Amino acid sequence: MTATIQTISTPDGAFTIVADSRGRVLASGWTNDPEAALDRIHPRLRPDGVREGETDAAAAALAYYGGELSAIDEVAVAQEGTAMQAAGWAALRAIVPGHPLSYAAFATALGQPSAVRAAASICARNAPALFVPCHRVLRSDGSLGGFAWGLDVKRGLLAREAAA
Repeated sequence: MTATIQTISTPDGAFTIVADSRGRVLASGWTNDPEAALDRIHPRLRPDGVREGETDAAAAALAYYGGELSAIDEVAVAQEGTAMQAAGWAALRAIVPGHPLSYAAFATALGQPSAVRAAASICARNAPALFVPCHRVLRSDGSLGGFAWGLDVKRGLLAREAAA
């Protein structure tokens, strides 16, 4: 399968999207380095090749940055993982913008209240960032925790969503 890769400019910096032939986002993140995005794709979903082009997801990302926060909600994604990871990625999509969860609350939402580290791992292994909004999960004390694309990006996303 040949994937399409597109990099757009956002207020948080360059944002690269990798989409499969069906338009599903395989990976995305705040980088202008295609390899950084491609490396996040699960080996079973990794494309044989990539070509530069336009993705439908780019329009949704730009709409999100234009203030239409719900524009990212229906973007199709493809991820590979365990049943708990799949449940976690689905749960991340249900977190309301401006109302982040703690990692502990996220674990509880997955029915695994003692699995806080597993909940954090689900966020860390999330390849289609923004479209599966792992940035909406924080430490219990309200601090940012980690984010694959940098804490400045996470802080900016959360501030944008809190202001809406």
